[in-house]
Amino acid sequence: MFALMTVQQASRFIYQQLKKIYEERESSAMAEMIIEKLTATKKTERIIHKEKELNKEQEEQLHQWLQRLIGHEPVQYVLNEAWFGGLKFYVDKNVLIPRPETEELVDWIISDCKFPIHELTLLDIGCGSGCISVFIKRKLRKAEVWACDVSEAALKVAKKNAEALGAEINFQQIDFLSEEERNKLPSFYIIVSNPPYVPGKDKSHMQPNVLNYEPSTALFVPDDNALVFYEAIAGFGKKKLNPGGAIYVEIHEDLGEKVLELFRSKGYEAFLRKDMQGKDRMVKAIPAT
Repeated sequence: MFALMTVQQASRFIYQQLKKIYEERESSAMAEMIIEKLTATKKTERIIHKEKELNKEQEEQLHQWLQRLIGHEPVQYVLNEAWFGGLKFYVDKNVLIPRPETEELVDWIISDCKFPIHELTLLDIGCGSGCISVFIKRKLRKAEVWACDVSEAALKVAKKNAEALGAEINFQQIDFLSEEERNKLPSFYIIVSNPPYVPGKDKSHMQPNVLNYEPSTALFVPDDNALVFYEAIAGFGKKKLNPGGAIYVEIHEDLGEKVLELFRSKGYEAFLRKDMQGKDRMVKAIPAT
C-alpha cells in the first residue's frame, strides 16, 4: 500500500509526474485542480494545513486519477468538471470540454440583446454539455431557451447541468442535418451554435488529449464539406428566424471568409469577429434588408 502523503507532498508528487509529459504551467494548474477536488478545500486552507495527511482512500484516488492523466486523458474528464463563465459544469467523454473562446461568443450575444427579455426565444444547436444555453438562461432569466443535440448521451449531460445550475431549458434530440427533423422546431429570435467544424485533415496536428478522448462527432466534418452545419443553420434561419433576430456561430479560425461568403450568399449580412488570441472565431448573421 502507498505510504500516506501530506497535502504538500501530494501536490508536489502530482506536479513532478505530470511535468514529464505536460508543460510546467499546465502541470501546476492540473496539480492544483486535483488537490482541490481531492481534499474539497481552497488553496488558502491547503497552505495553512499543508502538513495534513491524506487518508488512504484519497491517496488511492490520487493515483487512479494520475494514471489517467499520464495517458493524456483531459483533467476535466478525469474530475468530471469544467468551468464556463464562472459556472461549474459536469463533463464526461460524451461532450466537448467548454472553451474560453465560446465564452466570448456568449458574451457577444448577451451584449447584443435589445429585445424585451420576456419575449426573447433562443435556440442552441448542438448543445453538448449545455454550457451555452445554461449560461445564457442564467443571465437572461426571462428568456425562453431551447437546446438540441443529435446525441442522447450529450443531452443527458446537458440536462444534468441545467438541473444543477437552476436553468429551465427545453431540450430536444434532433439530427440538425435532417431538414425534416429541424423543421419541427419553432421560430426563434436568436440562433446560436458551436457546431462541428474541424476538417478531418486536421487530425494529424491535434493533441492526443483532444483526438483520443473528446467526441469526434462533435469535432469533425468531412474535408470536402467543412461548412455543412453552417449551410443547415443558414437554411433554417431563413425559415425560422424571427424578424429582428440574429444567428451567432463559432467557426474554425481558417474558415472565416468562407463562412461569411456562405451566409451572404444565403441572403444575410454577416460580420466576423476575432477571439482574444486574434483568431477569426465568430460570425454573426442577420437577414439582409
